[in-house]
Amino acid sequence: MNIDTISTHKKWSPDTRPEALRSILLNPELSFLMEAHSGISARIVEEAGFPGIWASGLSISALLGLRDNNEASWTQVLEVLEYMADSTDLPILVDGDTGYGNFNNVRRFVRKLGERGLAGVCLEDKLFPKTNSFIGEAQPLADIDEFAGRIRAAVDSRKNDAFCVVARVEALIAGHGIAEALRRGEAYHAAGADAILIHSKKDNAAEIVEFARSWGGRAPLVIVPTKYFRTPTSVFRDAGISTVAWANHLVRSSIAAMQQTAQKIYGDECLHNVEGTIVGVDDIFRLTNQDELSAAEDRYLPRVRSRATDAGLATRAG
Repeated sequence: MNIDTISTHKKWSPDTRPEALRSILLNPELSFLMEAHSGISARIVEEAGFPGIWASGLSISALLGLRDNNEASWTQVLEVLEYMADSTDLPILVDGDTGYGNFNNVRRFVRKLGERGLAGVCLEDKLFPKTNSFIGEAQPLADIDEFAGRIRAAVDSRKNDAFCVVARVEALIAGHGIAEALRRGEAYHAAGADAILIHSKKDNAAEIVEFARSWGGRAPLVIVPTKYFRTPTSVFRDAGISTVAWANHLVRSSIAAMQQTAQKIYGDECLHNVEGTIVGVDDIFRLTNQDELSAAEDRYLPRVRSRATDAGLATRAG
């Protein structure tokens, strides 16, 4: 990569990242979050110029070789999130699935996210353990009042008032229609959600646009257009969408690249034909900030003296 092409952005501290995410959600202009699932992918998102990160539950589970069914515990996910927060200055919105249990699990999870410099959490109104939204039909949803309690628990547990709580409405995914989605969205907004993520698995954005029109700007709307990817971005702008999360495309592209490289090396039994198609080792050093360690070594480690220097010092001392 040509370093001159790397985008610059404001440096956010862990304490100010929630404010940065809140400004993204409240911005009248359409904003974009890019998926990341590891420390190095978070740095890649930062270098690409995105203002914030979507920490995808699907992608983190896949990184661990696990299914997106809460097979990874919340503490395992938290460990990955901590590496991500340490690797970037960008605000990170965490895909918190259902909150890993009831209101009490949500309270503890939110506190731990805040302690590790994460900027916000998105909770979906399904049952624990969750099933990925794109698997099966008519998935059971949480009771509205019970899930609203989870949202209130998240809001009450944040130590930084700017920490963002996003409620993900799965009514359209479950086939319940716009009226039920609106009913749920309003209940979660009343419970304190800072934004609503309205989700759909149709191959067009018609029901998303209809929801946005009926919603009327009561709170920012976040969307995940994984299935309706052919929809022009101008449609989202015209509908008054706040934020688009490109939710799983880095992990999917990395899987494709690794499959191709592994197959090529296996077939060729050499590295010659892949070296021109993959990044150099120097890119890994850059993305993991090797230069900072070298500078720290110069500052903190004793200088290595040559034998000639030691001999000269001994002579003068004698």
